[in-house]
Amino acid sequence: MSDNPNAKPLAGKIALVTGSSRGIGAATAKALAAKGAHVVITGRKVKNLEAVEDAIHDAGGSATIAPMDLTDGASIGRLAQAIAERWEKLDILIINAAQMPVLTPVTQIDAKQFNEVLTLNVLATQALLAGFDPLLKRSAAGRIIGLTSSVGSEPRPFWGAYGASKAAFENLLLSHGKEVERISEIRLAIIDPGATRTAMRERAYPGEDPQTVKLPEVVADYLAALLEKDFPNLHRERVETSA
Repeated sequence: MSDNPNAKPLAGKIALVTGSSRGIGAATAKALAAKGAHVVITGRKVKNLEAVEDAIHDAGGSATIAPMDLTDGASIGRLAQAIAERWEKLDILIINAAQMPVLTPVTQIDAKQFNEVLTLNVLATQALLAGFDPLLKRSAAGRIIGLTSSVGSEPRPFWGAYGASKAAFENLLLSHGKEVERISEIRLAIIDPGATRTAMRERAYPGEDPQTVKLPEVVADYLAALLEKDFPNLHRERVETSA
């Protein structure tokens, strides 16, 4: 951090936030930019990404949009190459993008949909870790944060497909964290945002009053504050803050 009291705590940092066209991802991109990071925002919907980018610029921050489909492994490689050519490093990787299938008994899981969920939630995570590992190692303090769900470690009826994907997601992240902790300055955290007012939450709980759960900005501020600290490797927290 700078000795200048007016300096923003994440000034000079390059951050990549996946699934940042809406919800927690969009709020996190804005929160990191407000603290001085240059944020690369990704998603499939260009108009949504442009709206997030405009909001960041209007607030005095800086961002670059990178429209992409994370299920296309080649697109991750291309983005890593582009970031390497422009900034030569990556300081912060927020793995937020995820897909939740229709909630159903394990015996009735749709194979095609389950495959799509595993591709985004698990295979894309491995591709992100592989693609950006060299850039994170070039950072003086590379940070990886993965957004999870309690069903990844606490199985729940009808949540088997999503829970299985999150269990695999967590295992990949924790394994990677253990592999790099002695050979780099990379530190990894897994954060469970808890009940949050998102489109995914609305699909899972259609009868829930959205006013009873916290806004994505609460989670985003929590993540941004965490990134100001020198948190220990394999750190895990749940955002319990109420609405």
